Amino acid sequence: MPPASTIALSTRAARRLAIARAGLWRPEPTGLPSRARRRPADAEADAHAIIDRFGYLQLDTVAVSGARSHAIVLLSRLPGLTIDQAEALLRPGAPLFEYWGHEVSWIPLDLYPAFAFRRREFQTHPWWGDLLGEHPKVARDIVKRIADEGPLRSADLEGSSGAGWWNLKLTKKVATALWSAGELAISERRAFLRAFDLSERVIPAATRARALSEDEALRVLLLRALAGHGWATTSTLAATWRLRNRRPAIQRALAELVEAGEIVAASLVSDEGGRRPGWIRPADLELLARLERARPRADRGVLLSPFDPLLWDRARVRELFGFDQILEIFKPPSQRVYGYYCMPVLAADRLIARVDLKAERRGGHLKVLALHREGRGADERRAIDHALTSYADALGLALRR
Repeated sequence: MPPASTIALSTRAARRLAIARAGLWRPEPTGLPSRARRRPADAEADAHAIIDRFGYLQLDTVAVSGARSHAIVLLSRLPGLTIDQAEALLRPGAPLFEYWGHEVSWIPLDLYPAFAFRRREFQTHPWWGDLLGEHPKVARDIVKRIADEGPLRSADLEGSSGAGWWNLKLTKKVATALWSAGELAISERRAFLRAFDLSERVIPAATRARALSEDEALRVLLLRALAGHGWATTSTLAATWRLRNRRPAIQRALAELVEAGEIVAASLVSDEGGRRPGWIRPADLELLARLERARPRADRGVLLSPFDPLLWDRARVRELFGFDQILEIFKPPSQRVYGYYCMPVLAADRLIARVDLKAERRGGHLKVLALHREGRGADERRAIDHALTSYADALGLALRR
């Protein structure tokens, strides 16, 4: 629990700070690029700057809306970036690695040493148990084959998948366990298929040689999470990296960050006067005053992935935006209220609508399956139209209502 603090933030201030730190404000206060530059190498550098801000880019397989979540997150911040560029960011030599962060994510390479504790912990797979201990010959054979033949795609491994993730054949499970334990790494993705390689051929030797202690790693990860959120509670910071069953160590790390002057305690004060303890970086206290007087972004609306870093913490979204971020992918159609892959629309500092979309590539259309507005004003309608048109243009599709 943060100590008592004289710093108090209104919900509006914390919301604006969250949007700015998420790279969805006007560019100057965010410190991030507002458009992808024309040269491919520069555009990729801009995308890496976005990922670096959060410390992760969550991956997801669903592409019904015309792009997968990780591409949508980048497109929403970098008009001019192409889907192909977004999908090809992980490749040999890129300053990224793929690992368990928030979920399976692309993570800046400089954070690799901070996950040494998780690689040790995941010698026993979190879902499947001690696969490596139970099937040592399978593990040895996979490593030898990759050492001899080079990177292997998941589809190249022996056996075929069953009906879903939980029915993966043994060889693929063991390969995933070797990756979770750090013995293998993902060298690239093509058409979203992973290529497994030896970690020593993917992660630079100097980076592999650095392994932070768990205490050091927690300080690094919690501070990086706060940089992406602006203001956040302890539970949000822990959930950013799925830091479970570590409350004493997390509290110790936060206390050390306070002592070092890296963070300060700050309470969110609701309109009813309730206080919610949390944390903020001193640099963001200076940013708050500028945001109070500033207008948000220059455009009038942008579509966000349902897995956007601004949105995955649903309790936080409800607290800051008064918006129920509902994910209905796993619900039967008859139980859905808003749609299968519902994308919120951000305009200024409000979430004003949610849209369920389906890309029809063969017909060249982006179809609006459902649109639910939070308000009925003309400004909101224009913002929604702008968000839909911009997204359709980014996909190279004609908008169809």
